[in-house]
Amino acid sequence: MLSEGLQKRGYEVEVYSPNAYFFNLPVPAFLKKWMGYIDQFIIFPAIVKKRIKNQYDTLYVFADHALGMWVPIVKHLPHAIICHDFLAQLSAKGLISQNPTGWSGRIYQQLIRNGYAKGVNFISVSKKTQQDLHGFLGYVPALSQVVYNGLNKPFVPVNIEAARQCINEKTGVNMLDGYILHVGGNQWYKNRIGVVKIYNEWRARYDKDLPLLLIGSPPSPNLQQEIEMSPYKSQIYLLTNIGDEYINAAYSGATVLLFPSLGEGFGWPIAEAMASGCVVITTNAAPMTEVGGDAAVYIPVQPANENETNEWAMGAAEILNGVISLPDNDHLKLIAKGLDNSKRFDTGTALDKIEKILLELK
Repeated sequence: MLSEGLQKRGYEVEVYSPNAYFFNLPVPAFLKKWMGYIDQFIIFPAIVKKRIKNQYDTLYVFADHALGMWVPIVKHLPHAIICHDFLAQLSAKGLISQNPTGWSGRIYQQLIRNGYAKGVNFISVSKKTQQDLHGFLGYVPALSQVVYNGLNKPFVPVNIEAARQCINEKTGVNMLDGYILHVGGNQWYKNRIGVVKIYNEWRARYDKDLPLLLIGSPPSPNLQQEIEMSPYKSQIYLLTNIGDEYINAAYSGATVLLFPSLGEGFGWPIAEAMASGCVVITTNAAPMTEVGGDAAVYIPVQPANENETNEWAMGAAEILNGVISLPDNDHLKLIAKGLDNSKRFDTGTALDKIEKILLELK
């Protein structure tokens, strides 16, 4: 988005990233990872150092703070670091019990932290991300601003009957009366297992039988096991590797997006769903609350203690049922609120703000 957007605005943009040199050598499989490290942490910095000797009037932008290990190369030059989420950093510090990090991962995250800590100018995609950044730095840097992401693809409301017919044909399953939707991968914080738990409780407690549609990566073994154990597994469906046009239709045709995320940097599906005319249920924690605003319906974050999970799922199922049972007029009002809220996440607006910040740094 940044590269293409800034080029369209007349800037000369060059993208630096490590190439596979040593990684492509014919070495045993167990050495491949180490060959990749040589490419990333020895060869690539040497190439960049050589390039910047001949670069003038250049601003260096790190597209993610996870690239922190390379920040020291240009710390003395105009630069900006864009921060997305600090979940891996928090996990490495032992602050997220649901995602323990091994010793090598902790070292890797420490190296990243040591790197971005040498930076001066930061752009965060949410206030929550900014707060985490300041916590890890231990101070407020010279420049620290929040710019919400712009939707990187067009999402618009699709006629609900046409959208459901599209998904009906894609899945081969009757979706014409609506469905509960989740969009996301197998990352721990996406909480796909929590989605299934809520669905199980909702089906058990209420006399309704909408199917559950999970769009994203093929299921992890744990998720697959959760689905297999569900009394309602025959109505839980997964769609993987589908085109963007189906994502837009899936949002528009859904009765509700159920997004009980444990944490995000931003929370793309919330904004995408609202822009597509879909009601959203998500968790009442930042940054989900930042993106959802007053247009989303909120449930508590799933507790880390498994003994409390059933009670959490029952409470979430009650809220889910309340949303599904809304009178048509109230449902349409919630959709309208979401559409209005989604206008905050415009790519052009995001680029305007980022461009203004970058120009101040040159």
